[in-house]
Amino acid sequence: MTPFIAEIIGTALLILLGGGVVANVVLEKTKSNDHGWMVITTAWGLAVFVGVVVAGPYSGAHLNPAVSIGLAVAGKFDWALVPEYVLAQFIGAMLGAFIVWVMYKDHFDATKDGETKRAIFCTAPAIRNPLSNIFSEIVGTFVLVFVVLYFTNASLTDTQAPIGLGSLGALPVAFLVWAIGLSLGGTTGYAINPARDLGPRIIHAILPIKDKASNDWGYAWIPVLGPIIGASIAAFLMLLIS
Repeated sequence: MTPFIAEIIGTALLILLGGGVVANVVLEKTKSNDHGWMVITTAWGLAVFVGVVVAGPYSGAHLNPAVSIGLAVAGKFDWALVPEYVLAQFIGAMLGAFIVWVMYKDHFDATKDGETKRAIFCTAPAIRNPLSNIFSEIVGTFVLVFVVLYFTNASLTDTQAPIGLGSLGALPVAFLVWAIGLSLGGTTGYAINPARDLGPRIIHAILPIKDKASNDWGYAWIPVLGPIIGASIAAFLMLLIS
């Protein structure tokens, strides 16, 4: 398995399970309808675990353009590899989102509210305020990248799984994402990953979804730019204190 393929598969699994839990909670007539935020944040954390376990030995399991860019800013990842990783992450995110739609197609059809359907693909703010919304994404991604750098001693850059513990090494990252969702996710839905938001948002725009809401392109730049800024700040701070 090449790093490119590993990032596609790992990110696809991340979005399949992450988007899948949102679909399971918010769409009509599912077994887990209206089971709430704890279910969603827990499954997103476990989705990260699954993606990291699969991709970690081959690519370092970035699964997130903000992580790849942050590591490159910190001098721990080759800038020449960033476009390849980012492309793979977007392909994986779009693939995962498409599979979620296929799997939950009957429930999409049974759900009338378009914004509810869109929420399965991408994030939206609880209170729309661009300044505070982008600050939320910056802070959430800062925590993600800064702590991941500590988990891995700034070495999530080669073909070694995080922390060198194989599958167990993915657990701290899963707990980290779970904590971010529980503590910081209520403002914007904690995209903390440009591919996680923009890739599925593009799929939402393409798919023939009944009663579809707008794609909210006016907000779409926030979960892209915010995570990149947050990751870059984390990388600069790591350079200063290391």
